[in-house]
Amino acid sequence: MKPRVSLQDSALRNGNFSLRIDPVRSEDIGLYEARVKHKTEVHSCHVELGVITVTLSPPNPVIENELLLMSCNSSHRASLMETCWFHNEHPGPTSRTFCSLTGALSILHPAMSDAGSWRCQLRYSDKEIISATYNLQILGFDGPTNPVVYAAAGSAVN
Repeated sequence: MKPRVSLQDSALRNGNFSLRIDPVRSEDIGLYEARVKHKTEVHSCHVELGVITVTLSPPNPVIENELLLMSCNSSHRASLMETCWFHNEHPGPTSRTFCSLTGALSILHPAMSDAGSWRCQLRYSDKEIISATYNLQILGFDGPTNPVVYAAAGSAVN
């Protein structure tokens, strides 16, 4: 797993034996064990790593007005009960929420307003709730609705 895995050497003296994996991949799923031997004592702990993935079809960046399918899946073993997608969660007119029984969200004609932060939240039969955030990029024209722009002679215009 090198070079994606590291220990915080400076924290070892303080008893912090945390393992850092960056970036996490789907194949990293599984049970991890840490064993620490101090003098004659051996301590161990087990941590199970699950992974959630957000995929786009077609891949990011998305072209404006082309059909977009966003999927959200996790390695959790319980039955998936509901998937919710949250767009731009801060309060305001651009905040939107979509919930369904599957992990997919389709946007028929993505617009520039669909770009930004999307969070998928998976709710399982064992009451576990897992979420991931994805930053969606849309390639398109985000200009004035009126294609005529006036500029003073001698000045710059964009």
